[in-house]
Amino acid sequence: MKVLLTGATSFLGAATARALLDASYEVATFQRGALAADLVGNVEDHRGDIADTTAVDNAMSGCDAVVHLAARVSPVGTWAEFEAANVDGTRHVIAAARRHGVGRLVQVSTPSVAPVGHGLVGAGAEPAQPEGAANFYVRSKAVSEIDALAAAGPDLAVVAIRPHLVWGPGDTQLIGRIVDRAAAGRLALVGSGAALIDTTFVTNAADALVAALERAPEISGEALVVTNGEPRPVAEILGRICDAAGLPAPSRQVPTPVAQAAGSLVERIWALAGREDDPPVTRFLADELAHAHWFDQRRTRELLAWQPAVSLDEGFALLAAGLGRGAGSA
Repeated sequence: MKVLLTGATSFLGAATARALLDASYEVATFQRGALAADLVGNVEDHRGDIADTTAVDNAMSGCDAVVHLAARVSPVGTWAEFEAANVDGTRHVIAAARRHGVGRLVQVSTPSVAPVGHGLVGAGAEPAQPEGAANFYVRSKAVSEIDALAAAGPDLAVVAIRPHLVWGPGDTQLIGRIVDRAAAGRLALVGSGAALIDTTFVTNAADALVAALERAPEISGEALVVTNGEPRPVAEILGRICDAAGLPAPSRQVPTPVAQAAGSLVERIWALAGREDDPPVTRFLADELAHAHWFDQRRTRELLAWQPAVSLDEGFALLAAGLGRGAGSA
């Protein structure tokens, strides 16, 4: 089976390309930038923008399945920018898949598309709800997931996978931002830091996407949250990331209402100024750090016939090694 992977230059995208190759799939990739060095020559490389229908169509030619991971992921930007990349981009992928007789589509989504208020404790994969989304990114991903699942039918099996807080060695987003802020003395806990959260080690997320591809004909129409299934307090997660980088764990606490108010203010300032750089805090980030969000993984594991291969403890050891700190502490 030949699989088209969009967004292959992202952290999860590169890991997914490797997982597909390890599973003996023929892989074509579609992205705007250069591939990781170890992928060059091992995949069929297509360059282009997901908003370019012709480029998407050319990349899809000859493929049997597609894992759609390309997206605009940013805390800032206009609705038009998120709509073009995430909503229209997904529609272009669906249309090209239909034109070329592609039989399977794995839509990579996010648990945030199903807002159910504060405090997700053993939650499942509730339906995506664009209305009331926390930001333009979440709203656009909710719309794109709905569109993808609506395309499921006899000729196209569709599964939406929502990996939660993906991290690992080489991650410049979640891990990189935490380490940078800790190094600058700007990392703080929101509230007590006791809220339990789920995270996902990167190779586990990639393996889950491959499992979804393989199981798509049997579970078409499903949306599933993927995590390590090991919820830990926010303070512990941040502390162990800092430890892996040889930095002190955050000890300063910011009251939740203060962090939320600061996030809302910063968002308004960034929007008015049209800034493209990442803001120091957003209301969404403050909420994520202050409240529990962990998910019941029983249905996910049953339907995907998948289990995480790397535990959190093993993941932190790998992170420490990747950051030059050896095995790290437990």
